[in-house]
Amino acid sequence: MRKASRLFEIIQILRLARKPVTAAAMAGQLEVTVRSVYRDIAALQAMRVPIEGGRGIGYIL
Repeated sequence: MRKASRLFEIIQILRLARKPVTAAAMAGQLEVTVRSVYRDIAALQAMRVPIEGGRGIGYIL
């Protein structure tokens, strides 16, 4: 999966989620490593996408 597609999918996963989503859960859905999800989340936050998250809690949009 290309990075642009992953970034879009992460936004969609978070948009549809009713509770925080962990990086591990997103990695499983996207079939990538957890580290890739962390990098993608950081890239989205650098683009000013309002993603919030905490260690052990998960991410929300």
